[in-house]
Amino acid sequence: MRVLVLGGTGSIGAPVLRELVRCGHEVTALARSERSVKALASMAANVLPGDLRRPGAWVPHLPPLDAVVNVAGTFAEDEEATDRTLLDQLLAHFRGSGTPVRFIYTGGCWLYGATDGTVTTEASAYSPLPAFSWALRHIERLQAASNIWPVVIHPAMVYAADSGVFGRMYAEAADGQAVRVVGAETVRWPLVHRDDLAVLYRLALEKAPAGECYIGAAITGVPVGQIARAFLRRFRGCDQDPLVITEQDAVTEFGSWAAGYGRDQLQSGDKARRTLDWQPSHLDPLHEIAQLDK
Repeated sequence: MRVLVLGGTGSIGAPVLRELVRCGHEVTALARSERSVKALASMAANVLPGDLRRPGAWVPHLPPLDAVVNVAGTFAEDEEATDRTLLDQLLAHFRGSGTPVRFIYTGGCWLYGATDGTVTTEASAYSPLPAFSWALRHIERLQAASNIWPVVIHPAMVYAADSGVFGRMYAEAADGQAVRVVGAETVRWPLVHRDDLAVLYRLALEKAPAGECYIGAAITGVPVGQIARAFLRRFRGCDQDPLVITEQDAVTEFGSWAAGYGRDQLQSGDKARRTLDWQPSHLDPLHEIAQLDK
C-alpha cells in the first residue's frame, strides 16, 4: 500500500515505519527538519516536508495514498487543537477520493480508567484521563467520516528496555539518582514493546475491518515497583526501594498528562492476537532490563 506515516521519526512511529517498509509498503512521512529528513531517508521512506501543526501547507501536496497511519502527538498544550486541525485538513482532502482511505488512529491506554483488578478489553467503557478526553471526540468524528476506513489502536504503555515509558527510570538508575514511581509500587502498567506494537499497526493496516478497535497490550500488567527495582538491581547491584511520588508531583513536573503514570491498569490484547494473528515476542521486560549494558 501507499501509506502516509505521521510521526515517523518518533519512538513509536520509527518502528512502525521500518516495519511497513520491511513488508513492502511504500511509505511517505512528514519531516519538518533536516535531521528528520535524514532519518526518514535512512529508513527508505519518501519525505514530505511539512510541520504537523500546519497541515494546510502540505496536505494539498500529498501523493496518491491508500492509507494514513497517525502516530504523531505534541504532548503539549496545543495537542488537541493540532489533532483537530489535522483531521480537518485530511478528511476534507480524502472526501473526493475514489476509494476509501484506510486511516489508523492512535488512542491510548489512558482513555480507559483504573481497572480495580479487572482486565480492560475493547468492550470496556472509556473513562479517559482528562488531559486526553478530546481524543474520544476525534475518534467518533473519524468513524463517522465519509470515504474513510477507520481503525483505532490503543497502545498500552510503550517501552524499550532503555526508553519509552522506561526511559526516565533507566536514566535515573544509570545516573545514580532515586528511581521514582508515581502513586504506589503496586500500580500496574499494561505494556507493549515498541517493535511488537509496530507489527500490530502493520497487521491492522493490512487486515482490520473498517470501524475496528484494538488494545495493543502484549503484557496485561506489571507493577511499577517491580520495574523500578529491576533497574536498581541492574545499575546498583542490590534491591533498593524506589522513591514513591504523588500524581500531583508528576503533573507539576511533566504536565497534566503525567497523572496517567499513576493509573493502575490491566489490559488485554487478546482480540488482536485472535483476529489479526498478532504474536508479540517481547513478554519479559524485567529480563530485558537485566540484560542492559551498564
